Amino acid sequence: MSEIKSITSVPTTELKGKRVIVRCDFNVQVFEGKIMDDLRVRKTLPTIQFLRDAGARVILISHIESKDGTGLKPVCEYINETYTKECGVVTFVSDFQSEDAASTIANMKDGEITLIENLRIDAREKSNDIEFAKLLASYADIYVNDAFAVSHRAHASVVGLPALFPNARYAGIQLMNELDHLKVTFNAPHPFVFILGGAKFETKLPLIQKFAQADSILLGGALLNDILKAKGYNVGKSLVSSGVDTAGAKIDFTPIIENPKLIIPDDVIVSGILPDGTIRTSTKLISEVGDEDMIMDVGPSMNTKLTEVIQNAKFILWNGPMGNYEKGFKDQTIEMAKLVSMACSRLDAPVRAVLGGGDTTAAMIELGLEDQSDKGNDAMFISTGGGAMLEYLLNESLPGVEVLRE
Repeated sequence: MSEIKSITSVPTTELKGKRVIVRCDFNVQVFEGKIMDDLRVRKTLPTIQFLRDAGARVILISHIESKDGTGLKPVCEYINETYTKECGVVTFVSDFQSEDAASTIANMKDGEITLIENLRIDAREKSNDIEFAKLLASYADIYVNDAFAVSHRAHASVVGLPALFPNARYAGIQLMNELDHLKVTFNAPHPFVFILGGAKFETKLPLIQKFAQADSILLGGALLNDILKAKGYNVGKSLVSSGVDTAGAKIDFTPIIENPKLIIPDDVIVSGILPDGTIRTSTKLISEVGDEDMIMDVGPSMNTKLTEVIQNAKFILWNGPMGNYEKGFKDQTIEMAKLVSMACSRLDAPVRAVLGGGDTTAAMIELGLEDQSDKGNDAMFISTGGGAMLEYLLNESLPGVEVLRE
């Protein structure tokens, strides 16, 4: 199988004056015009700075799903306010199909950067329309993918566009970083702890089966509800799966619930409605969950059980929250993040961890704990991808990655 080439493998003398189109992931949360978390922006800066220092003419493309519909302009303004050292002054193009876009790009000077408006404004991006890909390709000489989080999408800027650069398509620094760290999971050192949270048991079942060889397995979030139900516990009104896999066949939970490596909490956090109509939240043993209860988080017993397991681990793979993070049930996810971080921070034989998923990342950021992989510390790596991370772990490949192979 051919190798994926990093943009850093190209001599800088060959990049000077070249137009390089970089697929970034600037899909950040924007509230009232302000960037709430710039992790994905920061992770792309090394690629941008490398190209700028080489004298390339850099065209940044991305999508954004901002709820206020402000597009990528606030991102451009944020970069210009925060990262002038790395990016200089970034020019914003509001219509990538206009004469203004073509003129702006044509008149770029070496080392200059242009950011093009949200690609998903055009429906042809998601449909992987070849003519749309050709339009984007007309702006550049070289293609770079530095957007791991969308590399599982067969969209025009991820799959169609790089196919038009058979001899000039590369992975960005962050994309290579993602692949290098995630590959470790396929031959993870033992003891190996596998933690998976969130919902949609039917879609995550293949991943659970793949990593059944882990020494300790924890399923949190709505996934735990399915496990408790399969073990015969009452889960009340908790969210559970349909009980069938993606092919429509009934899920056989037996191999999972009988796996001695599976760790089950003794208690859970439940939300229920009292007779007077008020909502109460309490901690209950898993055997005490009632018909009107809804499980919202794993209980404190889980982190008690995991303390020694995590301390003795050599490798931890974690994706997804332990509870309903979006509704404020994040205490146990936060506590687990602390456990993992402390294990990775040990001076004597630190644990190595690979983490991902929006809520998992949010927990780390809330604690002020971010990976130091870009500074040479590989003890804890936080992936920028959620769904992309899960798909890569399962299939060991992604559409946006495969197209980069020459």
